[in-house]
Amino acid sequence: MISLRISRGIGALGSHLKALCASVSSKVEVMGGDNEGRITRVLFCGPHFPASEQYTKEYLQVHPFIQVDDVPLANVPNVIADYHICVVKNMKLSADIISRARKMKLIMQYGVGLEGVDVNAATSHGIKVARIPSDITGNAASCAEMAIYLMLGLLRKQNEMKIAVEQKRLGEPIGDTLLEKTVFILGYGNIGIELAKRLRPFGVKIVATKRSWAPNIDSRDKFNGFLKENPGDALVDKKGIHQDMYEMARIADIVVCCLRQDNETVGIVDQKFLSSMKKIVLNWTELNWSDLKFGYL
Repeated sequence: MISLRISRGIGALGSHLKALCASVSSKVEVMGGDNEGRITRVLFCGPHFPASEQYTKEYLQVHPFIQVDDVPLANVPNVIADYHICVVKNMKLSADIISRARKMKLIMQYGVGLEGVDVNAATSHGIKVARIPSDITGNAASCAEMAIYLMLGLLRKQNEMKIAVEQKRLGEPIGDTLLEKTVFILGYGNIGIELAKRLRPFGVKIVATKRSWAPNIDSRDKFNGFLKENPGDALVDKKGIHQDMYEMARIADIVVCCLRQDNETVGIVDQKFLSSMKKIVLNWTELNWSDLKFGYL
């Protein structure tokens, strides 16, 4: 199994922060003794994904009313009280940490889903929580391309092939192709649609599940009394809802999990699901797969 999380939304993050900071700056207190200007302080949590902070800082450098800092994870609880906007990367913002954020107006999740933030705690303190949808940043396409790269690497036995080349062994290992494989996209959202677009030329069969798909309605939704086609649905050969995922897992050669983690998806990939499937899976989400200790894959 390969589990990978990819950085997302660097350019869009700076653009969104500029607009948000402009509105926040008029409401925050004067910082650093400057009585003529108001500074909005933006906190990036931790050193990981450094390009996110670097590019955002470069993008915002012409806006003196915005200060961008990256702070070590261990120091975040001690300094979060001084910031107005927090960009969470791979840190968990617990209720205790959020309670210290007395000036905080907005918490932004860097990536897919909001599992890194105690949303209820933030809401109770009047702090908004947001993320940048991947369909407006190009990140869904980027994730889809990387997912296909990983599929090909697994099928072609990339690591074993590298060793064979180094040892000057020809003709082994014998890899496989995507052609005629059945790919199950678990969670047919922005990333799933971009993935299906790129998979189609490989000659695969695409099956997918989506919570909002109604039973017995293929690629259509009711709209003003009519049935309206949804973009991307026509790329899927077999569609299903949540209850169909075990059937899809049984017939799939490759499973790509494109779900975000929330209260409805926590634990969705459990022992029953893993026992239903074959042994190639890509985790393209923030889901925590605790059931991998089951040892099936």
